[in-house]
Formats: sequence, C-alpha cells, structure tokens
Amino acid sequence: MFHPRRTLRALLLPLTAGLALTALPAQTAQAASTLTNGGFESDGAGSAAPTGWSEYGSTGASYSESGGHGGSYRLSHYSASAYTVETYQYLSGLTNGNYTLTAWVRSGGGQNSAYISLKNCGSSEQRTNLPVSASGWIRVVTSIAVTNNQCTISINSDANAGNWINVDDLTFASGSTSTSIKGSDVSSLAKSEAKGGTYKTSSGTTGDALAILKSAGQNYARVKVWVNAADGYNGKTQVLALAKRIKAQGMKLLVDFHYSDTWADPGAQTVPSAWSGHSYSQLKTDVYNHTYDVLNALKAQGTTADMVQVGNEINGGMLWSAGSTSNWSQLAGLLNSGYDAVKAVSSSTQVALHLAKGGDLTGTRWWFDSAVSNGVKFDVIGLSYYGYWHGSLADFQTTLDDAAARYGKPVFVAETAYPFRLDSDDSFENIIDLSSELVSGYPATTAGQTRWMNDVASIVEAVPNGRGLGVFYWESTWTAVTGNGWDPADATSGNGWENQALFGYDDKALPAMAWFSHR
Repeated sequence: MFHPRRTLRALLLPLTAGLALTALPAQTAQAASTLTNGGFESDGAGSAAPTGWSEYGSTGASYSESGGHGGSYRLSHYSASAYTVETYQYLSGLTNGNYTLTAWVRSGGGQNSAYISLKNCGSSEQRTNLPVSASGWIRVVTSIAVTNNQCTISINSDANAGNWINVDDLTFASGSTSTSIKGSDVSSLAKSEAKGGTYKTSSGTTGDALAILKSAGQNYARVKVWVNAADGYNGKTQVLALAKRIKAQGMKLLVDFHYSDTWADPGAQTVPSAWSGHSYSQLKTDVYNHTYDVLNALKAQGTTADMVQVGNEINGGMLWSAGSTSNWSQLAGLLNSGYDAVKAVSSSTQVALHLAKGGDLTGTRWWFDSAVSNGVKFDVIGLSYYGYWHGSLADFQTTLDDAAARYGKPVFVAETAYPFRLDSDDSFENIIDLSSELVSGYPATTAGQTRWMNDVASIVEAVPNGRGLGVFYWESTWTAVTGNGWDPADATSGNGWENQALFGYDDKALPAMAWFSHR
C-alpha cells in the first residue's frame, strides 16, 4: 500500500468514585448454570442492579437504561466523576469445556480500561477491551476453558469523569474463538538492511527483525512481488531470499503479486514494462507464467507459499485498462489465470482476492458479486482497513461479517496500521501527520497504536463461524532509512510511513507488537 496524502446519557445517579477493584466479594445466591438477563430487559431503565447481575465498586455508575442494541434496554457505565465499577454474574454447575462470551458494545473512550472478561473459571482470566465506538454497536467475544464447573462474567470500567460504555445482548455458550494469522508485511526489510537499516529489541539489543517479530508472536509474513522494479528489489530473487529467512523463523508466507513494476493500489494498476502493448490474451499468459515462475521457484527451494494474493488492492481491477472493472469478463480471465497458476504449483496454497474497502459494505458487495457472477475463483477474502480512510470500526465489522457470510469464505485484514507519533524521522512528509487525521479515541502514541491493533484483531476474531483468520500489519519494518523511500525509481525519495512501523525512531521494537499475542 502506498497512498498519497489524503449523547452522553441524561440519567445521572449518585456515585462513589475512586474505589479500586479487588477480589470479588462472596458470591451471591444469584449463581446459575446459564446467563441471566443478558439483554438487560428485565428491569427497565434506571435499575442500579439489573436482575441476575451484581455490582462492585462505584455501584452508582452501573445501571440499565433505554436504548438497547437488540431490545429496549442496555447496561451502561457512566459518571460525572471518576469511577471504577464492575458488573458481574457468577455461573456455576457448568460442564467443563470451552465457552465464548459474546457482547454488543459501545464506548466513548478515554477510560484507563474498559473490558469484558471471563474469570474464576479454573484457567487464566481472559479479557477483551471495548473498542472506541461512540455511535455504532460492535460485537466482541471472549473465550475461555472452564475447568472447575464455574465462571464469572465481568464487565469492567476504570474510568475518568464523563467516560461511558454501553453493553447489551450478552450470550455465553459452548465454543471457542481465535485467530490464526498474526502477521505483518516485511517487503521493505531486505532493502532497508542493504541501506544500513538496523532493528533492535525493546531493550535495545540489535538483532534480526524477523526474529524480533517472531519472538513477539508474529507467525505469518507478507511479501510483495513486483515484476521488474526499478531499484532491483521485491522481484523474484529478493523474494526467494526473504522467504528462506521467513520459513527459517517458522512463519508462514503470503506472497502478494502486484502485477506491476511499482505500487499497485486503487489509484494505479500499471502494466509492467515487459508486458507493455500485449493483447488481453497475452496478458493472461503473462499473469500465469509470472505467477507460476515465482511460486515454483519458492517451492523448489522448500519455501512453498501458504497464501497468495492475485493482485493488490484491486478495487478497480488490475493491469489497466485490459483488466479494469469496466470489463469484468476480462478481469475475471486475468484473475483466474493467476488462480490456476497458484494451484498448478501447490493445490494447498490459498488464493486471496484483496480490496481496499474495509468499511465499504456496498462497494465490497458490488465487487465480489461481480466476481462471483463472472466465475472468478478464490479461496479467501482480504480487505485493507485503515481507520483514517476506510470508515468506522462498526462499518468495518459490518463489511467483514457480510463478506464472510455472503460468499462463505474466510476473511482477513490484508493491511492495517496506525501511527505511534506524528512527526517525521526523515525530511519526507508523513502520510498521517495531523491529529485531525486520527481515529477518535486512538491517539498517535505507542498506547494508541497498540490499542488500535488489539481492537481490529478483536473484530476479526468475532467474525461468526470461525471465518475471521486474522490480521497483517503494514509495514512493520519500513523505518526511515536513506535510500529506502517510497519511489523505487528515485533513491532520494523519503518514507511517509515510518511513524506507523512497529519499530520506533530509535529502531527499538514498539509495544504494539504485543498484539501478535492476541487470541
């Protein structure tokens, strides 16, 4: 990816603020084997202790009120003063096994912490933070292994004055959720190292960037392929070398074919110079031969690709103008040519189609409906989702869930990122460098970057029927290194993305790498 620049509630109850939560008080007689009043419909507005639920801490800050997700009422945490409160329900008589708590949530943000959790279940407590979403409801999940026939469902706020959350329609049922992809794009790494770039652990020890990412929990690496790049990087030779390093770390490999000599994205899908002037029929052969050549070479050296993107951010198609979405039958032929080449090398390699439409339900439906009706073959759907460009988190969840259900395919985030600061580490203006460009509730700090990644991963984890595969960060290793700028034809070009890498301006691993440990 390279882009150019581009009511608090009326009910105020008496509050006791500042109480710190400790261990739960003695469990009450409310213990049950099934969740009671998960929709908060039993009591109406103003109930300070909804039926089936207990409270601890600043109890006046926890109450039911009108405006539910599915019904008429919801649980809210709010106070005009700082508060710490827990709303919880103890379940006993459970059959041991895996369980998942699902909840619909909203949050105005600003809390020290706001989360749902499952605890006292015989295994380690599991938490999911509430994403910042002031208007749209977002579904989140938390899974746990119950080993002692009991579990406590907990809704927590450690909040500043005026902070609020809404929670509704909780369910607690057998099953578990997780994501299998905790990845990042490392396409810039080889050139960075060649130009003197270094990478360090959080404590300052210089090391291999891939090893540092792996130790943080990364299990999948994404690498782009250009046909004949002006700088000699990101072609077959470099991909082969990087693939060896990736597989040596025990990571899986996603190969991202751009089918261009430079960046392919929604604004540019330029035919490679070697294919210039080729007919549509020739381009189909070009796509097949190039795809097969790179992937077969990877297979021959023992680093078979686990997933392949046939095209990068192909909102408007690829290999313009022959493969434009204005001519779907031709675009379908090019995409299927790539698909067939992938499967000819390895039938187990998954083929993904990738759009930059993470929060665009209508656009995503139109594109994939067109693809399906034109017989396009694919295994997986990948979406870029940058919150400062592609809609709200609620829009993102709606689009992701719909794509998974409508097409019956697994989905993943092919690209996302967030800044940990706004200033530049080189003379080139950053893509995101103003506070007005940020997503509300997510500051340009290391904590804001970490929060963003965890919340995006939580939304992917919550995709129904286990169809949310995971997330790739873009680009974790693209720090500001002279000579490793955005333009492969211009060695003096700068990097507008170093404030969104996963290594800081001191080259140290950033706290946001913790998201790789997301369930």
